[in-house]
Amino acid sequence: AIFTFLAIVIACLGTFGLISFTAERKSKEIGIRKILGASIGDVSYLLIKEFIGLLLIASLIAWPITFYFINNWLKEFVYRTSIGIEAFVVATILALLITLVTTGFKAVRAGLANPLESLRDD
Repeated sequence: AIFTFLAIVIACLGTFGLISFTAERKSKEIGIRKILGASIGDVSYLLIKEFIGLLLIASLIAWPITFYFINNWLKEFVYRTSIGIEAFVVATILALLITLVTTGFKAVRAGLANPLESLRDD
């Protein structure tokens, strides 16, 4: 349980670093969108949709591979059991929630930033 928690924290830190880099890279775009009337939700959606899309693609790739290897591993036990799709769905939903919380914090913060600060550099 401790190592699982540490792995989740490290993954959240990596996601937070990636969203920070993305927000910094898109700061001028965010500033222009805010000046043109974009809301905080629009700016947050702009940043979060990329990460959610990547997570869903990764899940679709990982599901069949994981299912194959777990079933082969479970066949070796005397008391046989199978794994259902529920485990994959729950894992994906938890990953989505963790990603939304991690990226949402930085996305909202980027949406609240003053757009003139990002455009003043030019």
